[in-house]
Amino acid sequence: MTLPLRLAADAVALVHLAFVLFVAFGGLLVWRWPRLVWLHLPAVGWGALIEFAGWICPLTPLENHLRQLTGAAGYAGGFIDHYLWPLLYPAGLTREGQWALGAGALILNGVVYGVLLARRWR
Repeated sequence: MTLPLRLAADAVALVHLAFVLFVAFGGLLVWRWPRLVWLHLPAVGWGALIEFAGWICPLTPLENHLRQLTGAAGYAGGFIDHYLWPLLYPAGLTREGQWALGAGALILNGVVYGVLLARRWR
């Protein structure tokens, strides 16, 4: 019974990673598939809101719950704190760092959409 739960927890973590990557870089996919904008813009809004508000994405408690059901320990903090931030800055995620991540997602996607709109107007 623990293997399916562990696989489910791993799947949640992968979906979470895919969502974070989609928020950060999905604007590049919109260049190829413009209709994807209707999924990407709300995702960017949600991702930035999570960072600016200091909230934890609902996928994090779900993953932790599944891991605890298997007897494994969950983790404190959010997905970015646990998986992504240690890759960049081992000291840990600060509130200012969260703001930087939220602003970075908005700026990166603002540039991508700005270029897209400029090309469309030409």
